[in-house]
Amino acid sequence: MKHTKIVATVSDQRCDVEFIRALYNAGVNVVRMNTAHISPESGLALLKNVREVSDEIGILVDTKGPEIRTCGIAEPITVTEGQIIKIAGGDGVASNEIFYVSYSKFHQEIPVGNQVLIDDGELGLRVVDKTNDFLVCKVENSGFIKNRKSINTPGVSVNLPSVNDKDREFIRFAAENEVDFIAHSFVRNKEDVLAVQRILDEYNSPAKIIAKIENLDGVKNIDEILEHAYGIMVARGDLGIEVAAERIPGIQRTLIKKAVQQKKPVIIATQMLHTMIDNPRPTRAEVSDVANAIYSRTDAIMLSGETAYGKYPVEAVEYMARIAREVEANKDKRNDITIPLLENEVPAYLAEAAIQASVELKTKAIVTNTLTGRTARYLAAFRGENPVYAKCYEKRVVRELALSYGVFPSLLLPKKSKFKMVRSAVKSLLKENVLQNDDLIIYVGGSFGIGGGSTFMEISTAEKLTFKEDEEDRP
Repeated sequence: MKHTKIVATVSDQRCDVEFIRALYNAGVNVVRMNTAHISPESGLALLKNVREVSDEIGILVDTKGPEIRTCGIAEPITVTEGQIIKIAGGDGVASNEIFYVSYSKFHQEIPVGNQVLIDDGELGLRVVDKTNDFLVCKVENSGFIKNRKSINTPGVSVNLPSVNDKDREFIRFAAENEVDFIAHSFVRNKEDVLAVQRILDEYNSPAKIIAKIENLDGVKNIDEILEHAYGIMVARGDLGIEVAAERIPGIQRTLIKKAVQQKKPVIIATQMLHTMIDNPRPTRAEVSDVANAIYSRTDAIMLSGETAYGKYPVEAVEYMARIAREVEANKDKRNDITIPLLENEVPAYLAEAAIQASVELKTKAIVTNTLTGRTARYLAAFRGENPVYAKCYEKRVVRELALSYGVFPSLLLPKKSKFKMVRSAVKSLLKENVLQNDDLIIYVGGSFGIGGGSTFMEISTAEKLTFKEDEEDRP
């Protein structure tokens, strides 16, 4: 059993039920829908097929966020090193002398001396002069400027709105179709998160926000972002353009630590097994990259092109799952993250005590009942060796926990008393052959019924816990 969760990007061009089932059987926990390449109509077909495979698979919709792209380019513009070319914001027809970008105030906000990177950093320009109407740039390396390609401005934050019209359309789509997660791109601060939350609130949607950290602002403001987001995704593609590549490993470790300490899920993404888009096996460097993310205690690892359009999608998931199982079995305790105990937070205290007891007593598993998933997420944060079996009362919570390390969630009908909840949870695991009668387990639960929060911990064999006497059962 792997504890690290796998997120796989699935395209509307390849989303038949059998394909998604193969990914699920190989180890996928969450399916990602990239709105840059789908429409609401095709997204609906993809979503339907995922639900047909399993209603326990989390679905994540990835928005575009506050991004800038080239526009108005009918044919690619060929540029050579040292050439001068102009950039203007807004609409216009491009030529060999000038091209346009989607942000109308772009030429006003980028200073002389700054770098402008195009198409994920493939082409670099340097601003040498500016007027009221355009930037004057010198080409740093030969290449092509194509339409709808990304624009990055390292070190400079532009005043783009948090949510664009297409984002709003897909957030509405997510709300209307019970999507579990919104991964919002280019999150810079808490306001970007709150802007998405306000739209979700308009539609009374419980979808959870995953803040994609892919610029320097997001790194600097990670503490306030984590206060308002359900979790984060370390999107290393654009982050690697905004920040020097050699800094990315250190930033990745820091962001993982910050998320784990806040007891919130963290996903590591971008080019994890990139060569498997065309090759049946990953490189050793890619295997090490995946392993290092797990050693650093990430909750989840993500595949993009590997499963969206690659030649070996199922094999990529299988490789990722094998790497996860191997690394989890050989974790270095020196990489453990100390979790701060928040004042008067009983579930966090119980979670830490349960993980500690599971190590010292060699227990088989930890079992909990959860209404919101909070106790299960707290248990996940301490990264124990035992699986955490979370019995949930809503399918939505089951899917939300698909992003939490070491948590194996499933649905359970609610019971009236705490003893009945304990018995029901453990009996269901015995029936599924997940546990045996003589297995020593830890149960974390609540004394005040559903929604009352976790208030107690019990350590016993599965058999004894299923025969707990309830006052209602006495004559």
